[in-house]
Amino acid sequence: MTPLPHSSSCDRPAAVRLLRGVYWVSAYVLLAVFPLVVLLAGEIPKGGGMGWDFAMALGFGGLAILGLQSVLTARFRRATAPFGIDVIYYFHRWAAVGGFALIVAHYAILRIGYRAAVGPVNPLAAPWPMTAGRLALVLFALLIVSSLWRKALRIDYDRWRTGHAIMAVLAVGLAVAHIQGVGYYTQAVWKGAVWVGYSALWVLTVAYVRVARPLSLLRSPYRVTEVHRERGRAWTLTLAPERAAALRFRPGQFAWLSLGTSPFRAREHPFSLSGSAEDRGALRFTIKELGDFTNLIGRVKVGEIAYVDGPHGVFTTDYHARAPGFVFVAGGVGIAPIMSILRTLADRGERRPLRLVYGNRCWENVVFREELAQLRTRLPLEVVHVLQEPPPDWTGLRGVLGPAELAEAIPAAAPGTVFFLCGPKPMSDSVQRRLRAAGVPMNRIHCELFEMA
Repeated sequence: MTPLPHSSSCDRPAAVRLLRGVYWVSAYVLLAVFPLVVLLAGEIPKGGGMGWDFAMALGFGGLAILGLQSVLTARFRRATAPFGIDVIYYFHRWAAVGGFALIVAHYAILRIGYRAAVGPVNPLAAPWPMTAGRLALVLFALLIVSSLWRKALRIDYDRWRTGHAIMAVLAVGLAVAHIQGVGYYTQAVWKGAVWVGYSALWVLTVAYVRVARPLSLLRSPYRVTEVHRERGRAWTLTLAPERAAALRFRPGQFAWLSLGTSPFRAREHPFSLSGSAEDRGALRFTIKELGDFTNLIGRVKVGEIAYVDGPHGVFTTDYHARAPGFVFVAGGVGIAPIMSILRTLADRGERRPLRLVYGNRCWENVVFREELAQLRTRLPLEVVHVLQEPPPDWTGLRGVLGPAELAEAIPAAAPGTVFFLCGPKPMSDSVQRRLRAAGVPMNRIHCELFEMA
């Protein structure tokens, strides 16, 4: 990969990123509504009535939205760059809920108002297109429930990902078969071709995610060279590339990491890069034991093979070369991407004022505690620790990172100061509210969503 300079070319003007964002949002909206345009174009079947046509529109639109979810999560860098892939995943989740609601409404209207056309519920007695549609509806429901309440249902992350992909392919395939089988609005060859085209798009996206991308990762393997225990049940993995230099990334970005397995097995997890972006010899990931895969991170062996898909994300100071300074707010292991930024800025000789407000439960759990003290000798950095359970002789701030603590820890920042937040969602939401109440504009507040699954 071509090295990325950390000056002008990394500084994307806000207007350019905004235009690119508008372009990709417009493309998504166009793909989502195009089936409705097809529905209304040409000769419309007679005799259905307004309710019937409205139900058909809901079904076509809902399926288009649900089918596009695979494109949203395919990690196309050009499409995700203006927003950050964490935001894309967040949108993916709730867009899927919206698409599913449209399909449920489609079925409900037909079941209540057009019972004869829908046919019997018994799949053995119903026409096959109707049975296919109902099976698709059930699979979409399982997808939504298992995704929104995965942790509550105690579904293992890797098993959930595999099941999610299988159910999504089956559900979309059955839904398209239902539309083509009914044929009410797709009798014209060109109208039917639209859904063939959408099906081809979905198949190609799945092929890219499951075949093409893993093949590309196989050409750039890494080996674990160090497994270092940090404070607070966190571990730092150091990975060295087997060929050429390490992945080039911007400080604060993250990547999907596969450990000890083939990239074809889809057992990858997103983690923030915590090392300096100036280090081309290795990659570092700092990971906390939080459940599923991460509880076993300390058992990773030196020499184990690894694959890295990235970099991703826009949580980086590289896009803000003209900012007069930065304020970072971290909670727990949310320090990982911020540590990458601080290490990189130290390596680059940064002289702008920096402030870190770092919340933890107790002093012994402060990840990178010693290194943060050392970085203060290399950077114009002020570190403010906030502890929920401080030691008896603690003279610093106490409690959680709420409005009162932030008001004391973050004095009036210089105009144009950019804020970076990373930590548990309640902390992040609280900090954002405080900053907005203090008059900080949204374009100067950048938040890394703590988890995407």
